[in-house]
Amino acid sequence: MLLDVKNLSVTLEQSKKSISLVRNTSFSIEAGETLAIVGESGSGKSISSLALLDLLPKNLRKSADYISFNGQDLMALTSEQMRKVRGTEISMVFQEPMTALNPVRSIGVQMTERLCESMGMSLPEATRVSIELLEEVGVSDAAKRMKQYPHHFSGGMRQRVMIAIALSVKPKLIIADEPTTALDVTIQAQILDLMSELCRNHGVALILITHNLGIVARYANRVNVMYGGAIVETNSLMGLYKNPRHPYTLGLLRSVPRLDQNRSHALIPIEGTPADAFSNISGCRFHPRCPKSKDKCNQETPSFIDDVACHFPLLPGEVSLR
Repeated sequence: MLLDVKNLSVTLEQSKKSISLVRNTSFSIEAGETLAIVGESGSGKSISSLALLDLLPKNLRKSADYISFNGQDLMALTSEQMRKVRGTEISMVFQEPMTALNPVRSIGVQMTERLCESMGMSLPEATRVSIELLEEVGVSDAAKRMKQYPHHFSGGMRQRVMIAIALSVKPKLIIADEPTTALDVTIQAQILDLMSELCRNHGVALILITHNLGIVARYANRVNVMYGGAIVETNSLMGLYKNPRHPYTLGLLRSVPRLDQNRSHALIPIEGTPADAFSNISGCRFHPRCPKSKDKCNQETPSFIDDVACHFPLLPGEVSLR
C-alpha cells in the first residue's frame, strides 16, 4: 500500500467554534494505481488533498488516526520533514493553470530551482533535465520556451508545464486537483491522456480529483464518491457504472449527458443544493436531497459498511441510469 489514510478530518476554527469540513475520511491507493475522487463542488475533495500535504490555511486544522505514505506516518513528521516529502515523493498539479505558475519568473527558473533544491542537481544538469521533460510533455522548442514567462503560454501549455514540474522530482504519487479546469474540451482530453500515459510510463500513482464522471470512466481504476465532507461510496470503475450503491452516486450518473440517448431525453438532476458545511444537518447529510430518505436517515449517521455509507443502499434491481 503506497498511501493509507485513516479517519482524516479537517475543521475550521471560527469564533470559538469548530466547523467540520471533512469528516473521518479513510481511503488508500496502491503504487501505480489511479484513484478518482468525485463529487460536487464543496464536497471536500480539494480540502482533503491539501490536508494530506500540510497545505491548509492557518485557520484550518487536520486530524487523523494516521496517514501512512510509503511506510512512514506523515502525521508524525515535522514541518521540515513534511516539506521534503512534499517536494520529492508527492507532487501536486493544482486546478487553475492560469494562476499556478509565478508570473514574474521564467519557466526555466521555476523548473530548475525545484530540481536543484530537491534533487541536488547542478544548474546545467537541471536545465538539461527540464528541457527533456518539457519535450516529453509536448512543449515544442523547449530550450527557447525555458526562457519565456507564463503569459507567453496558453492554458493548456501551462498545464503541460505544471505536469512536467510535478514529474521532475520523480515522485511516487501525484495529486491532480481538477487539472483541466478552464480548459476547452479538446485540450482537456490531451492533458488527461498525457498525464495518464506519463504516470503509467514512470510507475507513478495518481489521485485524480474531479466532478466530471466522463473523465473518471476513461482514466480511473477505482473511485471514491464524496458528499458533505465524507466518502459515501468506494467502488471499482466497472462497479460504479454498473452497480452504484449510494443514491448520491446514482444521482451523479443520471446527471451526465449520454450519447446513446435521444437529444430530447431530459437529464435527471439531483434535487436541492449540496450540503453546506455551516448547515446543521442531522443524520445522513444527503437525506434532504435523497429520494429514498426515511425517518432513520435524518436521525442516525450511517456507518461505512461494505464500501457504502447508507442506511438503505441501492440493490442491483433498483439501479437505472435512464
